[in-house]
Amino acid sequence: MALVLAMAAARAAPPVVVSSKLDSEATLLGEMLRLLLRGHGIATVDRMSLGTTPVVRKALLAGEIDLYVEYTGNAGFFFNRAGDPVWKDAQRGYELGARLDYAANRIVWLTPASANNTWALAVREDLARARSLTTMSDFARWVDGGGKVMLACSAEFANAGTLQSLQKTYGFRLTSAQMIVLAGGETSATIRAAAAGTNGTNTAMVYATDGGVVAAHLRVLRDDRHDQPVYAPVPIIRAVVLARYPDIATLVKPLMLSLTEERLRRLNARVQVDGEAPAVVAADYLKSLGGRP
Repeated sequence: MALVLAMAAARAAPPVVVSSKLDSEATLLGEMLRLLLRGHGIATVDRMSLGTTPVVRKALLAGEIDLYVEYTGNAGFFFNRAGDPVWKDAQRGYELGARLDYAANRIVWLTPASANNTWALAVREDLARARSLTTMSDFARWVDGGGKVMLACSAEFANAGTLQSLQKTYGFRLTSAQMIVLAGGETSATIRAAAAGTNGTNTAMVYATDGGVVAAHLRVLRDDRHDQPVYAPVPIIRAVVLARYPDIATLVKPLMLSLTEERLRRLNARVQVDGEAPAVVAADYLKSLGGRP
């Protein structure tokens, strides 16, 4: 009888409005959440690819949407604490972001993914194997030993602090002759340049979960000294909605814990490189986990 009453209450409750940002990874993750909830009898409304971070964030705070995937490090910008080193620690950054968002907005952070979609360098796989390059510390030793590096990156990456921070933390220095600064500087362009060896390019500026690195046979170098902020995908939900559907937290946890960087790169590649629909890839992945699409 209790189960029947719970199911009846769920059917009577308003549906959960699930949304995402514009980019393909965010849409893929949003589709996973939407299909997961729907597969467990929770009615949903599809508001995928709603807009940029400020647009989606504003919609959540206004109650126009209920649930979407954010990235932990963005809390530094939301709460004017971007310079706080706490965001470079996955657990501490998550805990602080969750605490601040709940106190200010009654937004609950659910379980984050095991992945980190932060800035990174990726080198050609053949070169990585030959030079035993796995981490940024390995890369720094290679550069300092006279390695013939040619990095494709954006002007923002080269000049706005990211590269300088990596160089300071790891103790290496690239000259202007070792960089090709691409107009626009999208990671898809830097990945293509490294894959093709354009003008000797063998290293690319990437996001750590870029799907393109899989098809391009690049190896993402691990930030072993934690120089960059952690941007772990994390579903965030209005507390009033979670109170209405408390099972959402339990349903989402195994899904998010399964999403390592390597796994997310391969899923992203199916969308970004192979052109599959995010909803199709999301459904396939949920099936592989034993979930319900």
